[in-house]
Amino acid sequence: MSTTAKTLAVAGAVAAALSVQMTTPVHAQAQEKCFGVSLAGENDCAAGPGTSCAGTSTVDYQGNAWTLVEAGTCADIELPAMADGTERSGSLEELDRDLPA
Repeated sequence: MSTTAKTLAVAGAVAAALSVQMTTPVHAQAQEKCFGVSLAGENDCAAGPGTSCAGTSTVDYQGNAWTLVEAGTCADIELPAMADGTERSGSLEELDRDLPA
């Protein structure tokens, strides 16, 4: 193997190691369950009676389905208003809105 090839191989290994280290958080962000913010089929868990868990919500912004979000951000997530113009917001507790028919 030539010196140039060895140098490139070492440089690539160092770059890969640094890349992994930079994308792995030293301390994971605290997360909390946020109800009513996920799109249909994209919830983390709890999607009401008759469902099992992750990915089982059937309605966008389903009030009884939650998604993990960064702690302290749940109520601040921007969501579209409901059909009647009522504002939506996430909640730390299960909501009685946007439930499947």
